[in-house]
Amino acid sequence: MSEFFGSFCDEFYTSTRLFLKLDLPLERETILHFFDRIRKEFPSMRKFRRRDDGCLMLEEDADPSSPRRWLRLDAASLRFGHSSPSDTDSIRQLGAVILEHAPYHLTFSELDFDHLEVVYGFDLEYQGNHDQLVAETFWADHPLASLALGDDAHQVIDAQPYLGIALTPNCDEQAYFEVKSRTSTYEVRTGNFEVQPLSVLLTLRQYWGFDEDRSLVEVHQALCDRADLLAADRVVPTLVNPLAQAIASRS
Repeated sequence: MSEFFGSFCDEFYTSTRLFLKLDLPLERETILHFFDRIRKEFPSMRKFRRRDDGCLMLEEDADPSSPRRWLRLDAASLRFGHSSPSDTDSIRQLGAVILEHAPYHLTFSELDFDHLEVVYGFDLEYQGNHDQLVAETFWADHPLASLALGDDAHQVIDAQPYLGIALTPNCDEQAYFEVKSRTSTYEVRTGNFEVQPLSVLLTLRQYWGFDEDRSLVEVHQALCDRADLLAADRVVPTLVNPLAQAIASRS
């Protein structure tokens, strides 16, 4: 890929979420052994904390503007991600290490897997009404324009396109495309807008139970491969670039 995804937005990030059918045994010795094993591969991941919601985090203690890896354990899910990765290889490397060691240390197996998700996120900073921007960018020449941009519409307050498609005949592999606004009605009412990220999200999802005969690492790699193609061929030209151009024209 000649240009990495970070060059098309203010921040590019990825996350992976493995959802389980049974709760994880979040015992002290189990968690410490697992986190120590991950830290051996990524020594900079040394910040360990428990959040208010009870989940356990292992993350890099880095500057917010620098690339940062993180790993999170909830009662029924394993999550990890990488903000501002330098390339797609680093995404796959993190996934390969975590998903290879997690079943051994956390004692779960294919029978327990519900689905695995890979999310690619593109953040575009914008100080203004995100929903108005989205509506004007994508719906100006659309039949919905008469609803969202008609004479009786003072301001658009909710325009967050969300589309899901099945990538296989039995629907076990799916893709979701989403534009997420962060503008509040208070900001619209007062006209005082904060600089906030307008997010474009691509989610690839693989369900188990359809004669799946691949390891977690193999499934993760395949989802990343598919996400790379969809992001380059569909998400960036269809969603990210038009929004970036619209933001630039208003600055």
